Amino acid sequence: MSARRPDQLRPVTLAPAQTAAAGGVVITQGETCVLCTASLARGVPPFLLDETTGEPTQGWITAEYAMLPGSTPDRKKRGPDSRATEIRRLLGRSLRAAVDMTKMPGWTITCDCDVMVADGGTRTASITGAFVALAQAVEAARAAGHVTRQPVKGPVAAVSAGVVDGKVVLDLDYDLDSRAEVDLNIVMNHRGEFVELQGTGEQTTFSHDQLQRMLTLGERGIRRLTRQQRRALREL
Repeated sequence: MSARRPDQLRPVTLAPAQTAAAGGVVITQGETCVLCTASLARGVPPFLLDETTGEPTQGWITAEYAMLPGSTPDRKKRGPDSRATEIRRLLGRSLRAAVDMTKMPGWTITCDCDVMVADGGTRTASITGAFVALAQAVEAARAAGHVTRQPVKGPVAAVSAGVVDGKVVLDLDYDLDSRAEVDLNIVMNHRGEFVELQGTGEQTTFSHDQLQRMLTLGERGIRRLTRQQRRALREL
C-alpha cells in the first residue's frame, strides 16, 4: 500500500501556465501532471441557435483530452482513441455543470487537457484543473465585455477512490489503480452534489457499505480540492 493514509490526497498544486489561451493552469497531483487551458471563441454549435432568428440561445462549454507521447514510460502514440473520447465527454459534462450557459450567449469555451505525466487519476485531475482554467477564461470574457453576467455557478472537482487489498482508499495513483479491486471516479460541485459517478468492480464486486465509504472519502477529498481551486483563482 501507499505510504499515504487511506483518506489522504496526493499533494496537489495548481500553478499558472505559460499560454496564449484565455485561461491556463498546470495541475500536479502526486506525479500526475496535466496542462489545462481554456480558449474563448465566438460562436456556438448549430443546435444552440434559435430556429426563427438564428441567434444563439446560450453559450457552450466543451473539452478535449490527450495524453502526450512522453506522458508514459512507453511512448503514447498520438491520435484519437476510444479512452480519450470517453474522457473528453466526461470533461465536457462535468464542466458544463459548473456554468449557467444562458449567461454567456454566443460564446464557446474549449478546455484542453493535455497529460504531461500520467501516474493515475488523469481524468479527475483534468476536471479539477480545467475548472480553474475555465473560470479564468470567463473572467477574461467579462473583462473584455463579451459576457456581462457571471455564468460560473461554483467549482466542480473530481477525485478517484477505490478498494485496494480489501481497504477503501482515496486518490489512486498508478500503483494503487493497477491493483484496485474496485475503482470509482467521483465528480461533485461546490454544493456537495454529484455531477457524475463512474464505478467498476475491476476484480470483484463491492458492497453498499464499501460504496458509501468510497463516496464519503471522495466527498471529503473534493471539499479540499475546491478550497484549493478557490485559492488558486484568487492568487493566479
